[in-house]
Amino acid sequence: MKTKDVAPSLEKIYKNAGDFLPLNGTDYIELYVGNAKQSAHYYKTAFGFQSLAYGGLETGLTDRASYVLEQDKIRLVLTTPLTSASPLNDHLRKHGDGVKVVALWVDDATKSFEETVARGAKPFMKPVKEEDENGFVIRSGIYTYGETVHIFVERKNYNGLFLPGYKAWKSDYNPAPTGLKYVDHMVGNVGWGEMNTWVEWYEKVMGFINLLSFDDKDISTEYSALMSKVMSNGNGRIKFPINEPAEGKKKSQIEEYIQFYEGQGVQHIALATDNIVDTVTKLKSRGVEFLQVPQSYYEEAKLRIGKIDEEISELAKHGILVDRDDEGYLLQLFTKPVEDRPTMFFEIIQRKGAQSFGKGNFKALFEAIEREQARRGTL
Repeated sequence: MKTKDVAPSLEKIYKNAGDFLPLNGTDYIELYVGNAKQSAHYYKTAFGFQSLAYGGLETGLTDRASYVLEQDKIRLVLTTPLTSASPLNDHLRKHGDGVKVVALWVDDATKSFEETVARGAKPFMKPVKEEDENGFVIRSGIYTYGETVHIFVERKNYNGLFLPGYKAWKSDYNPAPTGLKYVDHMVGNVGWGEMNTWVEWYEKVMGFINLLSFDDKDISTEYSALMSKVMSNGNGRIKFPINEPAEGKKKSQIEEYIQFYEGQGVQHIALATDNIVDTVTKLKSRGVEFLQVPQSYYEEAKLRIGKIDEEISELAKHGILVDRDDEGYLLQLFTKPVEDRPTMFFEIIQRKGAQSFGKGNFKALFEAIEREQARRGTL
């Protein structure tokens, strides 16, 4: 299958086809973690997130504690169980720290639930009205790949900080932001032969389209390969690439993820910035570790990319990758896994017109990942 380098006009496609599941954007991403208080400190210190809200014993939650962090339009919720009887422990024991909920902001959570369940989605949470002195929120949810869920959040009648059951989280410790703006996309890893199953699920259940496709000829090295398809909703605000392993001489990063996550799940979260050099400089100074490509990559990039605003030498200094499509170019860099299991990581991305996902960087990126796998003894 050939890669489509230019995305079709999503607005035009869905204007003609009709969008039965309008999504306004990513509402929040919830991670189940072993110690939410300590994880919150890490994300504040390393990534520049700010304290927003807290839910726990003090707010009436008896089985869990959640810390809500924000930076610009990004909201992270870090949740940990309070007792051994909490079902959250089952998730943590199996998967370790990772994404449980990808919450989507909608105008009508009840209709979103009914539309998706009628098309075959497995229910996770029937529509529930949650209220306090600030109004009410309606939430509902469905399962997607693995144990990951989509929660639909309707908040047009709510004026509170986050959700009922949470209070303002006041902290004297709020390190400066690092320039992260919004969620650009989130990537899911699925098992052998599962990619097309989930592509069809997103098409049928959520009305997404397959925006881009990459096969094992596009994403391969001497040792490993994978396949990927990018799914997008009607207005293009939500993009979910879905990866599956492909045959190779050694174990691919997707296989490694599935082995240590013990199932399918969110591999990485791509966060957008308007100045990747500044953002990466700040993140590195706070201890965030990134994958590195050899300097020879930048010699080739000079010939491949053409004229850009940034100096190639400056990108090389920070290890930032660059790629171009017919719409412009993009800059990107990937962290190492942010937990001890080699599972979830982050991508920092700056788009300068480009709507693609860095196809020209795939080989260098996956060779960098393989070097890390070799150090871990999992290649």
